[in-house]
Amino acid sequence: MSIPEGTLFGMGNPLLDISATVDADFLEKYKLKANNAILATEEHVPMYHDLVKNHKVEYIAGGATQNTLRVVQWVIGQPKITCFMGAVGTDDYSKKLEECAMNDGVNVRYQKWDEYPTGTCAVLLTDQYRSLCAYLAAADHFTKDHLDKSENLALMEQAKYYYISGFFLTVSPESILAVAEHAATNNKPFAMNLSAPFISEFFTDRLNSVLPYIDILFGNETEAATFAKVQKFETKDVAEIAKLIVALPKKNEARPRMVVFTQGDGPVIVAQGSDVQQFPVQALSDEKIKDTNGAGDAFVGGFLAQYLRQKPIEECVKCGIWTATEVIQQSGCTFPKDKKYPS
Repeated sequence: MSIPEGTLFGMGNPLLDISATVDADFLEKYKLKANNAILATEEHVPMYHDLVKNHKVEYIAGGATQNTLRVVQWVIGQPKITCFMGAVGTDDYSKKLEECAMNDGVNVRYQKWDEYPTGTCAVLLTDQYRSLCAYLAAADHFTKDHLDKSENLALMEQAKYYYISGFFLTVSPESILAVAEHAATNNKPFAMNLSAPFISEFFTDRLNSVLPYIDILFGNETEAATFAKVQKFETKDVAEIAKLIVALPKKNEARPRMVVFTQGDGPVIVAQGSDVQQFPVQALSDEKIKDTNGAGDAFVGGFLAQYLRQKPIEECVKCGIWTATEVIQQSGCTFPKDKKYPS
């Protein structure tokens, strides 16, 4: 089944990942947690220099939405199925990012700033865990007028599906709402991701403003628990949380909401209407797991690749599990390009 160019439109924070294995003392030094994601503050700025100077680092094209779109491209195997917008600098890092994304088939339309450097994300690996600390830099300066340019607006409007990570709520909620409104008005699926506990906790109003537009909400068990606590759901059961989110008010009532929660090596939970399905995950042995960074982004990429093909939800989840399993055996959100999903 051939899919037209520009079918899936995404926005997010394009970041160059600086990945390294560190010990618990390094995390403690910069007040970071082993399995978490935060935005960098002033106290974290020296860490990037420390990391590059004193550790063996790898540079990998990153940013949650961009990762997901790269995985979609890998699974589908046709160039420019996806289109991505976000803000970068005009430095070597932005060139690396653009080259990597374009090589993977993503049609990137970056907003470029001379005034700010390209954003970076420290990916700190301890055992099988990863701590992410993102220094947004240029990515934090995406503005809606980039989306409003006629050639960019045309790309957004011609798309049939939309995906934006929750991280982008910290940057340009007005851009998200513009895309969400277009999707709802034209009955096109609009998907988002809870992305990290701090989004639900500290950007509650922004998340609540866009929730009514969300047709598919992705997340993991930790993000689900934080969301439930903030929303005062009074349950810690992930399946129950998913059902309660499905029932929240919705703009486009013609399209029932779906909630998809991953749980590491626990079953994937999919809630639609009053139904909750659970899909088992085949756990990998510890020695096969190289890096869990990007597992969630890869799952969403695999899921959406089949969703664009209008496959049954079972097939979408199966592909998401397959892509996530492949990616955690690599360093960063990278994948074996010669390997194809056995559809």
